[in-house]
Amino acid sequence: SVDDLGTAFGLTADAVAPGDPELVCALLQNAAEGLVEALEQASGMSLGAVQVLPDGERQQILREWNDAPVVGVVGSVVELFGEWVVRDPGAVAVVCGGESVTYGELDERAGVLAGVLAGRGVGAESVVGVLLERSVDLVVALLGVLRAGGAYLLLDPSYPVERRAWMLADAGAVCVVSSGVLAGGVPGGVPVVEVGGGGLVVGSVVGGVLDPVVVGSGGAAYVLYTSGSSGVPKGVVVSHGGFAGLVAGHRGLLGVGPGCRVAQFASAGFDTFGWEWSMALLTGAALVVVPQEERLGGELAVFLAREGVTHVTLPPGVLALLDEGDVDPGVVVVTAGEECPPEVMARWSRGRVMFNSYGPTETTVDATLWRCDPDAGEVLIGGPVFSTRVFVLDGSLEPVPPGVVGELYVAGDGLARGYLRRSGLTGERFVACPFGGAGERMYRTGDLARWTAEGRLVFAGRADDQVKVRGHRIEPGEIAGVLTAHPGVAQAAVVAREDTPGDTRLTAYIVPETTTTDPAT
Repeated sequence: SVDDLGTAFGLTADAVAPGDPELVCALLQNAAEGLVEALEQASGMSLGAVQVLPDGERQQILREWNDAPVVGVVGSVVELFGEWVVRDPGAVAVVCGGESVTYGELDERAGVLAGVLAGRGVGAESVVGVLLERSVDLVVALLGVLRAGGAYLLLDPSYPVERRAWMLADAGAVCVVSSGVLAGGVPGGVPVVEVGGGGLVVGSVVGGVLDPVVVGSGGAAYVLYTSGSSGVPKGVVVSHGGFAGLVAGHRGLLGVGPGCRVAQFASAGFDTFGWEWSMALLTGAALVVVPQEERLGGELAVFLAREGVTHVTLPPGVLALLDEGDVDPGVVVVTAGEECPPEVMARWSRGRVMFNSYGPTETTVDATLWRCDPDAGEVLIGGPVFSTRVFVLDGSLEPVPPGVVGELYVAGDGLARGYLRRSGLTGERFVACPFGGAGERMYRTGDLARWTAEGRLVFAGRADDQVKVRGHRIEPGEIAGVLTAHPGVAQAAVVAREDTPGDTRLTAYIVPETTTTDPAT
């Protein structure tokens, strides 16, 4: 029977495409034929070393479905931005409220700030915190840090003060660029470079524009903290080299370029923020900042129309609250951050260009992309983006057949360098790639996926306890660790519950610390 064959080949009901008995039978038949052929040639080999996949199918999975163009090294982020400054310095670069700055103006302001930062000791591999609201100043700050040779660490103003302080200390930040009330919230002992309107430094003598510090493709561009399974957040170090493939995808797949207007919607603590600003400023387009009060519902739709936005990236939860009829069908929509419900995908992709993006923090924002099809039976995460390869592997790091669930690994130029000052964890998650050249690495995502027969990926959940809530990647163990640090808590467990469809919430269960030996208490 199918069930007996599935047991024999380790294929459970959860490991194959659901609701498709013909596909299950075809998979099992292929597996059986492949195993018989492999065993005939496996004299003297251990059973675990037998290759079940036929050579042709293995080649298809490893090569043909990983044929994304390789961009190569094209310079640092500052150089990519500088190309558009030279090409059209008068083009609009950033729009925020009533303020609009050109590429030339933005470059000059970033150069002035970079000079001040250099005077504070910022150079190659320095980490600089940036604590600002979404604004022109924020864009000036991150470009100024990069121009000085440093790596920016964006601190979301909504984060608790204690978490921001921990991140700055862990990263060894040289200083923090901030302003106003936020500057007063920077932990003591960390120097503050305060900026006013337009990114101009407060209380400093302007010493001219600093020429960009030369940084190689492997140099650190930014540090982004993500949840840690041990209860301690970890800083992911992303290099300049990863942006080449990202920008090539923006141009070639999303059609972004001069004349386009890209919405800046994401909060600073998300890697989607980097996706948005680089989509605009590294392709010659304009970045249009969405005001806080217009980020949801009908107000967002009105903003997109009023500002002539051509490209917007939104979480599925935000799309679900929008009426697709209120957004011009010419607007290219990308959804990212969490799984997109089929109903939302079908509703938004009909009659317009829509993409579903997937990528862990440990890559330069995205790893795969899928042009959404409203008639598709499920939401896919697609195929590898420029300069990226993806593998679905079993526990022995062998590729699994199409339709079978395995763990997703990502390789290519877009991989992060690793975790800041955590070499052990870096070595555990960034492992040697058996399908590449000497020294090539691949990142073990912890996500489960399967290939379709057409060579597209379907997300199939997590291999561990990690969850996503409203776009935040969360390790329940981190929260449980904080709870058990309280003297009144003996044990804690944290789970994600979806009591109301579409509304996932974290729920904590605790065992109080007893203070008496009285059995009746």
